[in-house]
Amino acid sequence: MDALSFADSAFFSSTFAVALAEIGDKTQLLTLFLAIQFRNRLAIVFGIFLATLVNHGLSAWFGGWLSQVANNSFLAGNWHYLMAAGFLAMAIWLLIPDEDEDVENRWLKYGAFVATLVLFSVAELGDKTQVVTVMLAAQWQAPLTVTAGTTIGMMLANVPVIWFGRALIERMPVQLIHRITAALFAISGVALLFLN
Repeated sequence: MDALSFADSAFFSSTFAVALAEIGDKTQLLTLFLAIQFRNRLAIVFGIFLATLVNHGLSAWFGGWLSQVANNSFLAGNWHYLMAAGFLAMAIWLLIPDEDEDVENRWLKYGAFVATLVLFSVAELGDKTQVVTVMLAAQWQAPLTVTAGTTIGMMLANVPVIWFGRALIERMPVQLIHRITAALFAISGVALLFLN
């Protein structure tokens, strides 16, 4: 595989995986909440973008580091088993609905950008999309490409919610999308087991 097609694969798989994993996720519901609270839509977009870029950038760096450590340890040559287990675990996790969490209203007084930046950053900690970013960066060993892809995937899933809000979310077959995404992660996990 040449460098361009490798980068394309890392970028597009990262974009696609996060965009699908984000549908119906708690951060997408947070986006809807913020869109209802504030009129300044661009401030919400920039808040989500910056929070995602920092979170996913650090997550991708960690995934790349984790991959290097694993390749230089007892996991060398068996790394694909750990990655396969991670993809299969993600498939199961996607089938578990997120619990509604109370949003801290104290941040709303700081305006759309700050509230979005802080609340989105906190909501992303340990979220499915953060874990997916770590796994993809470990798999592809291309942290910058994965960060770009996952950030764009997050924006693709959330920006329409900012403008079209509740009507868009109510029309999406969220459970079906989660099942399809879970199946794709399961297929990726099984492929890693049998293709390496």
